[in-house]
Amino acid sequence: MEQELALGIDIGGTNTAFGIVDKKGKIIAQGAMKTTGYDTVEDFIAALVKNIRPLTHKAGKENIAGAGVGAPNGNFYTGEIAFAPNLPWKGVIPLAALLGKALELKVTLTNDANAAAIGEMIYGAAQGMKDFILLTLGTGVGSGFVANGQLIYGSDGFAGELGHVIAVRNGRKCGCGRYGCLETYASATGIVRTAIEWLETRTDDTVFRKDKDQLTAQTIHEAAQGGDGLANELFEYTGNILGEVLADAVAITSPEAIIFFGGLANAGALLIDPTKKSMEANLLKIFQNKVSLLSSSLPAAGAAILGASALVWQE
Repeated sequence: MEQELALGIDIGGTNTAFGIVDKKGKIIAQGAMKTTGYDTVEDFIAALVKNIRPLTHKAGKENIAGAGVGAPNGNFYTGEIAFAPNLPWKGVIPLAALLGKALELKVTLTNDANAAAIGEMIYGAAQGMKDFILLTLGTGVGSGFVANGQLIYGSDGFAGELGHVIAVRNGRKCGCGRYGCLETYASATGIVRTAIEWLETRTDDTVFRKDKDQLTAQTIHEAAQGGDGLANELFEYTGNILGEVLADAVAITSPEAIIFFGGLANAGALLIDPTKKSMEANLLKIFQNKVSLLSSSLPAAGAAILGASALVWQE
């Protein structure tokens, strides 16, 4: 019998989600657990497998072709998580080998943005596309580059780090140790940093002055929808920087589309419209009016699981 199901696992800094997915992208069973609270990665894997077992038993393990895992700093080539700053385990972790042995399944690992890109290509907005960029705008900025129908991994498995190109020379300090990285401006945390800076130096009348400590990308989004001038200007500023960087990225891979995924991307036109305007203004003429900017079409609740499970079919 052909194996028609895949196990998808998304390991985040706080939570880990997992689910059984069929080839059409339907999640037939799913669950979640905390990533933190375990002394060792082996303890985490033991707890993860214990939580997954009821799902694989119900689906029939013989029907599961394999497992795909998306994780920060996950390396497709080696199956290792390498020096992930937002995970509780330090150094290099041979996660695919450890988890594969525990689950008795073939495990394919990549970083979370690459998993999202494959998910979009198989289940989402990039179906039928051979050249596109997937951009995740969450706590940081992640990206996956697909060219000629293949995800670009580079020589060492770490290609496609658009969040860590320099968007503003000598700009903000980034968690990676450098200055001016795109994710310090165009992530959910980046737009909040901009808002705080502006509130300290400007006198605009804005709803944020009432409770500056509660600023999030979501509250900025809600304020912009409500007509707050500063909030709308924050999206214009963020989109302008993002568009400039995307214009450079287009010159490298000439994508058909750039797909936005993640928390800040939920702002939709508030972010995409100024980004498109800035990108078009900075593109080489040969690329102008060719690249679509799209929102992810994967369901928010299961997008990470779908992306991870898609690794199985990609393999």
